[in-house]
Amino acid sequence: MTDPISDFLTRLRNASKAKLDVCVNPHSNLKESVAAILKAEGYVSDFSNSVDAQGHKTLVVKMKYVDGAPAITGLTRVSTPGRRLYFSYTDIPRVLNGLGIGIISTSKGLMKDADCRRNKAGGELICNVW
Repeated sequence: MTDPISDFLTRLRNASKAKLDVCVNPHSNLKESVAAILKAEGYVSDFSNSVDAQGHKTLVVKMKYVDGAPAITGLTRVSTPGRRLYFSYTDIPRVLNGLGIGIISTSKGLMKDADCRRNKAGGELICNVW
């Protein structure tokens, strides 16, 4: 697999469109940090770690729906392995004029765009969620 983060975001997007209760993904610390930000912002209900039958760690994300509609209406990968996009804290683009969030990998860990501006930390823009 070339881009595990893109695969994770695609699984979340597909699970929300198919109105599944949970989305099961291979575990990594970066994916867990993205899931923690999505939970803090109210895009997913919960997430947990588990071990499957073969002994591999998995990340189980419980999807959130508001009146039958998915809480995640859009999810795009911005920085790819072939085209990394880095922004200083003053140049971070706003997602839907502030209605969505951007997830940024900084030297202080993963943060949403508003926290990056507040803490004056730039980095690689991973994805946009709205």
